[in-house]
Amino acid sequence: MASILLHSCCGPCATYTVKHLREEGFDVSALWYNPNVHPFTEHRKRLEAMQTLAKQWAFPLIVPEGYEMIDFLRAVVGHEGNRCPDCYRMRLGKTAQIARENGFDAFTTTLLISPYQDHESIMEAGNAAGEENGVHFLFRDFTDGFRESHQMAHDLDLYRQKYCGCLYSEYERYTKVKIE
Repeated sequence: MASILLHSCCGPCATYTVKHLREEGFDVSALWYNPNVHPFTEHRKRLEAMQTLAKQWAFPLIVPEGYEMIDFLRAVVGHEGNRCPDCYRMRLGKTAQIARENGFDAFTTTLLISPYQDHESIMEAGNAAGEENGVHFLFRDFTDGFRESHQMAHDLDLYRQKYCGCLYSEYERYTKVKIE
């Protein structure tokens, strides 16, 4: 059975993704690395939901030390309206590195379940990180499971967030103003 490291942005997005990857025959482990999620209290709530899911569904969850919020902000400053590719590179780069260090056969991300994420940019960042680290990036369009993931998270009573994660996405969500 091939092992895969799943970068996980949150528990709700991980539900369907873990289920689907297991059905494909993967031995799934997850990684919590999301320095883009702000404020810290939101980061903590999402991590706790992910820990709950990992425990209930019995899969390993890797949580690196620290919270690299400053690195994220420095990576996107000056081009906040086009911040997502930098965020993808940062998170998938770390995932590929940890996948290589721990001998995983491949890695992927729960970001691919969202119809609101730029799948082309995610694929580019994942492929580049995989090539740099010598680990295969598995691209899958998980969007067919987006609604099912919401229902699964509700049934499991997991915390469900209302915005992508960063301060900029929260601002855009609640003001309905797109940052340029």
